[in-house]
Amino acid sequence: MDSWGACGLSQHTLDIVRNQGFKKMTPVQTATIPLFLRNKDVAVEAVTGSGKTLAFVIPMIEMLMRKTKTIKKHEVFSIIISPTRELASQISEVVSDFLTGEDAGGLSHMLLIGGRGEMTRDIESFEENGAHILVGTPGRINSAFETSKLFCSAVRSLEILILDEADRLLDLGFHQSLSSILSHLPKQRRTGLFSATQTEETEKLIKAGLRNPVKITVKQKISTTEDACVRTPTTLKNYYVICTAKEKFNKLMTFLKSHKNEKHIVFFSTCASVDYFGRAVKEFMKGMTEVSLIHGKIKKKRLKIFSDFRDKKSGILICTDVMARGVDIPEVHWVLQFDPPSNASAFVHRCGRTARIGRKGNALIFLLENEQSYVEFMQINQKAPIFEYKEPESSDSNVEYLQKLANLSMSDRAMMERGTRAFVSFIQSYAKHECSLIFRLKDINLGELASGFALLQLPRMPELKGRKIINFDPPDVKISGIKYKDKAREKLRQIELKKPRNREIENKNKKKFVNNNSWSKNKERIEKKLKRREYKRKRKLKEANEFNDKELEELEDDARLVKKLKKGKISQEEFDEKMKIDEV
Repeated sequence: MDSWGACGLSQHTLDIVRNQGFKKMTPVQTATIPLFLRNKDVAVEAVTGSGKTLAFVIPMIEMLMRKTKTIKKHEVFSIIISPTRELASQISEVVSDFLTGEDAGGLSHMLLIGGRGEMTRDIESFEENGAHILVGTPGRINSAFETSKLFCSAVRSLEILILDEADRLLDLGFHQSLSSILSHLPKQRRTGLFSATQTEETEKLIKAGLRNPVKITVKQKISTTEDACVRTPTTLKNYYVICTAKEKFNKLMTFLKSHKNEKHIVFFSTCASVDYFGRAVKEFMKGMTEVSLIHGKIKKKRLKIFSDFRDKKSGILICTDVMARGVDIPEVHWVLQFDPPSNASAFVHRCGRTARIGRKGNALIFLLENEQSYVEFMQINQKAPIFEYKEPESSDSNVEYLQKLANLSMSDRAMMERGTRAFVSFIQSYAKHECSLIFRLKDINLGELASGFALLQLPRMPELKGRKIINFDPPDVKISGIKYKDKAREKLRQIELKKPRNREIENKNKKKFVNNNSWSKNKERIEKKLKRREYKRKRKLKEANEFNDKELEELEDDARLVKKLKKGKISQEEFDEKMKIDEV
């Protein structure tokens, strides 16, 4: 009997698992499935790509199939919450595999994520078909509870709640949505919390949402030392390369062209960088391999792009950290980190998109010369061994891709503007890096960085104010003469340029640039100014009220004297004296 059979799983589940090629259980599955089946709450920390999804899907399905009473159509037995729609979609596919066939007993599930139409469609689908398992993102699931009374009543008998990538759920600010969802669920339930890293926030969530949980931590040992443990799979080879800002994009393109028949994921720090460099990579790799772009601001087409890339044998996915957590993309040969991630744990999650569930994989991070100490930091902080990448000789290594990138900007104003936005967003992101001892903006040669972005001119931004800019040699080109490729957009630009008022304002703004501080300092200054203004307004109002009250009291006294005079209670002389009326 294999490890799957030893858990006492049903034949239906065993057949599906074995048909999918999972011959034996991974350590996290071995530790988690029996406990969950015995109705224990679990808090699981395991390296990325270790098989956590099956560790909660299998016991959930087994417990649902073992229920003796007939389950009603609108009775929700389990909810699985995931931080991103891609991960939720992927989990939904795994659940769907186990609900096929007659042995599944007619069980059904429903996917609740954004980007698939209005909420009303999901409500109508649930009212018509029902569902026993809900898989979705916090915002969409919470909207379902707030919009439909049927959803609220359907979860009264809920028995299992799964929080996948729990630390990411909290990082993305879903505290309020999670609290709202938990308020609708019965307290007598089984809860599973799964993540690749445990943080202080997840510890708080464990205490608040789990009852006497069993904590499971699964790490992998390094083969060279018995006691050391790593947070990345042992089948993953991690590399780094040191280069200047001007060399960085050239090195990326040289690598991609020399590995054009493989499957790669390339991470950038910002959405604007994905838009800019991603379009350039797509242009330079045209006819060699397909290039796809994904970031958080892409809403409607994101799922389709993700699904298409998963099915490809080769290709390049240019993305932000929206694709760093949990998603399982088969046969990724290389994970390339063009920009270092904003925090240490994100490095592990990015690398985990390859070398999943025992498969081999590689990861490469591009570091600037001032960032070299990041290698040692990751080895200590995240226990992730990284080795220097020995670049093979390539006939393409002498191609000047930055010049090609500059030519793209000169041929299309939209591309030039994307480059400017990418540069600005990168600097703002870099200035807020969590590892500020290594990633310090003052250590970067901003002129060289601008050249690395192939900018045609430097943007006006507070971070450049007062900085000595060297090693920036933009091409000799008239910026105002660069046109949009989109004819309609260019026509609108020409109309705007012909308006004299717009030109006056534009020239005035060029001469007078006041914004000397960074965005955060400006915000603080504005808030202080508003507080001072509000204080002055309240003080004036108070003084006015005090004056009015005093004046009112005097008028009332005068009225009382007049009444006394009429009634003869005081003489005319007494009245004149108290009113202080002088004879003329």
